[in-house]
Amino acid sequence: MASQLSLDQVLAPFAGQGRTMLLPALHAVQQARGYVDAAAATAVARALDVPVADVYGVVTFYALFSTEPKGAHTIRVCHGPVCRAQGADAVAQALADHLGIAEGETTADGQWTLERFPCLGLCEHAPAVLVDDRAVAPADPAQPEAVLDAATPEPTPVVGGSVRVLTAWDDPTRPRSLEAYRAAGGYAALEAAPEPEALIAAVTEAGLFGRGGAAFPTGRKWAYAAQAAGEPKYVVVNADESEPGTFKDRALLEADPHAVLEGALLAARAIGAQAVYIYLRGEYGRAYRIVQRALAEAREAGYWGPQTGVQVYLRRGAGAYVCGEETALFESIEGKRGFPRLKPPFPTTHGLFGKPTVINNVETLAAVPFIVRAGPDAYRAYGTPDSPGPKLFPVSGDVMRPGVYEAPLGIPLGELLDLAGGPRGPVQAILLGGAAGFFVGPEALDLPLSLEALRAAGLALGSAAVMVFNAERDLRQVLLDVAHFFAEESCGKCYPCQLGTQRQYELLQRIFAGRAQPRDLALLEDVGWTMTDASLCGLGQTAANAVLSAKRRWPHLFNGRGDGG
Repeated sequence: MASQLSLDQVLAPFAGQGRTMLLPALHAVQQARGYVDAAAATAVARALDVPVADVYGVVTFYALFSTEPKGAHTIRVCHGPVCRAQGADAVAQALADHLGIAEGETTADGQWTLERFPCLGLCEHAPAVLVDDRAVAPADPAQPEAVLDAATPEPTPVVGGSVRVLTAWDDPTRPRSLEAYRAAGGYAALEAAPEPEALIAAVTEAGLFGRGGAAFPTGRKWAYAAQAAGEPKYVVVNADESEPGTFKDRALLEADPHAVLEGALLAARAIGAQAVYIYLRGEYGRAYRIVQRALAEAREAGYWGPQTGVQVYLRRGAGAYVCGEETALFESIEGKRGFPRLKPPFPTTHGLFGKPTVINNVETLAAVPFIVRAGPDAYRAYGTPDSPGPKLFPVSGDVMRPGVYEAPLGIPLGELLDLAGGPRGPVQAILLGGAAGFFVGPEALDLPLSLEALRAAGLALGSAAVMVFNAERDLRQVLLDVAHFFAEESCGKCYPCQLGTQRQYELLQRIFAGRAQPRDLALLEDVGWTMTDASLCGLGQTAANAVLSAKRRWPHLFNGRGDGG
């Protein structure tokens, strides 16, 4: 909601701090005024000594910023594949009817603007809505009043599993305080002040690999950065979890933020970093507030700050899935559009601000304190020899208890679904690894969820997201939603992804409407493989995975007649 502060008052805390404060300054302006118009962009440019054109370019790149007036409150209804399947259209229609507006419009009194959004990271609470910074999961889509009521409680993480290493909390609905974290052994690893070499050795021996999707060995990454020439060095926490079906990092940040922070501070010690940047998804309002409090607690307790030589900065994204790619995330922190960089050089030598950088996923860092406290063998007691450790699996869609489930790597897919209460109705399809993953059918329930088993099956672990669709769901609509997500989220820097994601979506629309042209199926394959082979970053390289795997698995869906025959 807009405030009465002048632009100069809003921007006073950022004056003279340069381009890296561009996103924080724009968030402040957006919160105070409701949008960033030409006058605001000029004021931001003057305060930060950044060209006005660059400010405008950043504002128009990120979905959460607006250059046009909106209502005092913005309602964003998630239309990701799971939310759509679970009734997002009914929620949006009920809100539109209640407010007397269509999607994209603002009420006559200027109070409410209604929009659809590609993903909110609340898949276990589908269908989900974001009202300003407040998440809502309406129990009854026909009751829009609950969405608009500020007293409606925000949804909190749903957590379970067969092991409790990363999720060893009493109550995931309440963030674990510093006192509770320390009582459970938290910060003991940091306080023990292990030598950098010992830290890297422990992480390497444990076999920890990146939990964000790339699965790169964490110890090797740390070693590269520790050996790299150049100062200062940085640790970046990638908390820009924005892919449909993936919400595990939100659960960690909301329930146990100190574990993530301790892992990041241990990484800083391992490589000799002077600063930690936490880049948090812009839609995660509750997580942002919880992490802010945790950082204040940890600073007061002396775990970071001037007395330690390590500073911690919290940065908030602004609605761009591509910023989950490590170099695009660096660009965003530096106050630019989130365009991926060419690699090499790699972040361990030329990362944030061109300096040696370690960037790790939230879940990866949350595992580090346990490894240091309990030892690599204790970590390797879970999982398989080639895929060691416990893993967080976000399970959503047609299961009885959608949520985040911790289990050893290598658990069969069917056993994982049993942890979530089992499927709700006959399983038709399962999308493994998030929207960038691959479809399998019910015959895959015995498949072990490990790197090696999935690789042998021509699949990938990815973010470990598991989206279940029962026999009642329209898989064509699911595929359209996935394709639309990538078409909306392509940053446009490289031609194969920019054009390919648009063409993939257009081809699916035509095929599923029964208007397929003779070469459309061949074109769909060509577009998919061109994106996979020629795109600059992982967004384009994986944008066709779900579509092409569905085409192989269920060719009847693509028969071009618009029916199920």
